[in-house]
Amino acid sequence: METSVFYHPSMAFLAFALLVPFVPTQLWMNKAFRGALALIAPLVALYSIFTVVPGNYGAIEYLDQSLLLGRVDALSIVFGQVFAIIAFIGAIYGMHVEDRGHFVCGSLYVAGGFGCVFAGDLLTVFLFWELMSIGSTFLIWQARTKESVGAGFRYFLYHTVGGLFLLGGLLLKYKATGSFAFNAVDPAGAHLYDWLILAGFCVNAAVVPLHAWLPDAYPRASVAGAVYMCAFTTKTAVYVLARGFAGWEVLAIAGTCMAVFGVLYACIENNARRILSYHIVSQVGYMVAGIGIGTAMTLNGAVAHAYAHILYKGLLFMGTGAILYSVGTAKLDKLGGLATKLPWVMVWYMVAALSISGMPLFNGFISKTMTIAGAAEHHRTILALCLEIAAVGTFISVGIKLPYFAFWGGKKEYTGEIKPIPVNMYVGMAICGLLCIAQGVYPHMLYQYLPFPVEGHHFVPWTVDKVINSGLLLGFSGLAFYLTREIITPHAKLNLDFDWFYRLIGKVTMKAVCWPVSKVDDVWTEVYRTVGLRSLIGMGDGTSWFDKKGIDTVVDGSAYTVRNIGRLGAKAQTANLQDYLAWAAVLGLGIFALVWYFG
Repeated sequence: METSVFYHPSMAFLAFALLVPFVPTQLWMNKAFRGALALIAPLVALYSIFTVVPGNYGAIEYLDQSLLLGRVDALSIVFGQVFAIIAFIGAIYGMHVEDRGHFVCGSLYVAGGFGCVFAGDLLTVFLFWELMSIGSTFLIWQARTKESVGAGFRYFLYHTVGGLFLLGGLLLKYKATGSFAFNAVDPAGAHLYDWLILAGFCVNAAVVPLHAWLPDAYPRASVAGAVYMCAFTTKTAVYVLARGFAGWEVLAIAGTCMAVFGVLYACIENNARRILSYHIVSQVGYMVAGIGIGTAMTLNGAVAHAYAHILYKGLLFMGTGAILYSVGTAKLDKLGGLATKLPWVMVWYMVAALSISGMPLFNGFISKTMTIAGAAEHHRTILALCLEIAAVGTFISVGIKLPYFAFWGGKKEYTGEIKPIPVNMYVGMAICGLLCIAQGVYPHMLYQYLPFPVEGHHFVPWTVDKVINSGLLLGFSGLAFYLTREIITPHAKLNLDFDWFYRLIGKVTMKAVCWPVSKVDDVWTEVYRTVGLRSLIGMGDGTSWFDKKGIDTVVDGSAYTVRNIGRLGAKAQTANLQDYLAWAAVLGLGIFALVWYFG
């Protein structure tokens, strides 16, 4: 049943964020009540998206500007649908969390993502873009560790710069065109403001080399918060790139570089959540490359892969988050032997690992192959080969290395302390895993929502050649892991990325600023020492002289006079009546003489 009324999903999440602080503590500490309350907003979003009729909704006139909150079409519906699904799953996965801040920050973050997807103009995009940035920053801080505080500040700095690029571009666009319209841009006729807007979007998409914020921040987010983090920021960026910059060659090249770069770093990482973070860079690279190539098949592939990626990447972060919650670490060199201790975590993690690797029967197979096949059919052979190479690295790092060292690793059994995992975390993983399998087995579940008819470009995932090709690729990937297992064994170290160059630039900038300032300060210090200090000493000497010769003379002289008079008075008091009468007579004669003389 479809309806012409559109209940904007962002409004439901904003209402929930406002309500949470006012819920009585006794009710809030009830897990069932808290969990049920958290599910209302995702359910409203699901109902709204599955029943709405495409069209424009929520036009607002403000400050002589027309803002459109609800542009509902095929592209926004497919992204809104998967956003609502992962928000629902994330709410179930995080039911055990008692901290109100997690729910408030997560709801603001999700509201920002929905707002960007359904925005009909760039000004509305920018407003929700910044809301998403603020909500996600506080979601990182919800981990409440020293590392998360620093990562959150760096994350916010990156996204502030990206937001400034976006703001500068849309203001220049408005000055040039008088409009904030958000439509597809022809690369042949692009202006400076288009490039600035593209740069702002690329920051959120983690396009290399603007990506270092992602593997820095996501591993340090809270266990439940990371499920939202991996779904919204980069995929919102994929949406706006698909909406406005399809067919830009620079994106095709940048996306391919992302796919290869991310997977190479993932192969040498030790922290499980950092491995997955680098794989977000890699997998988003497939989407960006598909958007850049710009054909109907590659655009469908990018959208389908974004949908599948949100599900299996959310499940991967749920699995590694469950490990972190249970044993207190996600570092592979400290894990191993967890297969018998956390069997269901291992099962659902492997579902996600096979999905991201493109194994037949899982959703990554029906999405990733569409992008690669589209690149090959468009005669972008080098790009297609690079994407295939990235697929090999994906299976090696996420499909084999991470689970091997986490769940087996040559240990029969994990000997450390294991904390029981709440049931709701298992339920969230199960729902996500079943969806990954269902879409892989029945591709039409996903294909029917893509922006272009799949029949139009004649793509069929379940063919003998595609299945054999995938099997051979994964088989050789397993052989490559066996041959390189000694090289990619996890080591307790932090690998430097492009953030090293950022820090270098910062240090050089600080020296460039501080050196002349320090020289000026040295000169001023010498001037003060030779001129100012001597002047102050001279003024002090003058003040001291005035104090001694002026103030002290008057004050001390008065005191001396009073004292001498007192002494004379004391001497005059002899207690002899005859002396007093004589003095009185002298005084009386003196007064008479004065009166007689002056009178």
